[in-house]
Amino acid sequence: MKLWKARVSPQAAVGRKPLTGPDRKRAIEEAIPVPVEIAGQWSWRILVVIGVLVVFGYLIATLKDIVVPFMVAILVSALLVPFKQYLQRHNWPRWLAIVVPLVLTLLIVGGLLFIVIAQVRSGYPDLQARTVTAFDNFRTFLKTSPLQISDAQFSSYLAQIGSTLQSDSAAILSGALAIGTTFGHVLTGFLLALFATIFILIDGAAIWGWIVRIFPHRARTAVDGAGRAGWVTLTAFVRAQILVAAVDAIGIGLGAFVVGLFFGGFPLVIPIAIAVFLGSFIPVVGAVITGALAVIVALLYDGPIAAVIMLAVVLGVQELEGHGLQPFLMGSAVKVHGLAVVFAVAAGGFLAGIPGALFAVPIVAVVNVMVKYIASGRWRTLPHPEARDVALVADVVSSDE
Repeated sequence: MKLWKARVSPQAAVGRKPLTGPDRKRAIEEAIPVPVEIAGQWSWRILVVIGVLVVFGYLIATLKDIVVPFMVAILVSALLVPFKQYLQRHNWPRWLAIVVPLVLTLLIVGGLLFIVIAQVRSGYPDLQARTVTAFDNFRTFLKTSPLQISDAQFSSYLAQIGSTLQSDSAAILSGALAIGTTFGHVLTGFLLALFATIFILIDGAAIWGWIVRIFPHRARTAVDGAGRAGWVTLTAFVRAQILVAAVDAIGIGLGAFVVGLFFGGFPLVIPIAIAVFLGSFIPVVGAVITGALAVIVALLYDGPIAAVIMLAVVLGVQELEGHGLQPFLMGSAVKVHGLAVVFAVAAGGFLAGIPGALFAVPIVAVVNVMVKYIASGRWRTLPHPEARDVALVADVVSSDE
């Protein structure tokens, strides 16, 4: 009161009283420009969202040894649950419909690993010898070339390249270590993923129902529908990604086989094809990086011409995938822009290494569909969305935008 009197002259103060209650609030609101008020409202909401994401990311990083196997189990379950439902629709006993997909998956994965180990063990000595020979030839070429690079300079350059690769690959190595730094961690992660997959196959619907009941009653319909839409999207993504990975592996593997026929030999064709298949689950960059192994092997065994042909094969397969397979197989159910895919993979790899790059695109695709489903209000009329409903929601939202 004294401060108010000190700021206002006695003549101006005659007949005036300090503003209190609603009048004071109204005067403050009128004094703040509308753009500033809107910016302030958006600012604190954005800060809250960022804070929640930071806390969520911290918890994931802290519990990475649990989160990574659980995410793997969700991806595997997205492939096996429809298979289980298909067997049950054809009058298979429930327990058998659960056991058969699991056993087949374990046999396939185990068989691929056995083939890779056997092929690498048989071809590694020859590959090592050819690598040493190619390295010596390259160093001799640099000595006799116009560059005139001495052995000391060559060793210095190698040391610089090694230190650069070591520093740049810290995030990737940390992500790989997140899966397991020792055999015990790897075994624990495998068992956690296996048990999580089994329980999702057995009682996934009840688990999801428990999660939905955590939310307020008024929000349960929207949450349940969004989760179902996300699950449909994840299932479509996993199926399409397996087909894309298979095409990449077959294309690059056949290219390596043909190059070997024309140039006198190409070992490790099957391990390279399997590596391409596994690497293709990291969109955009996975098949390229693993395909580079085929180019290197072609260079070591058959020279620069074979390496150039192999590089053309890898790039051709990637063009087929990017402009043909991905848009056709993913469809409108997994509608994520290519730019978002690139940045999602880059951000996931930077934050969590290999697991981050692997899970980035599925997470972005699922979150994208869930947000569109809730924002469009379709949960009021489509509480149990199927694949065609998710595609319809994506098309409607895209046309509105």
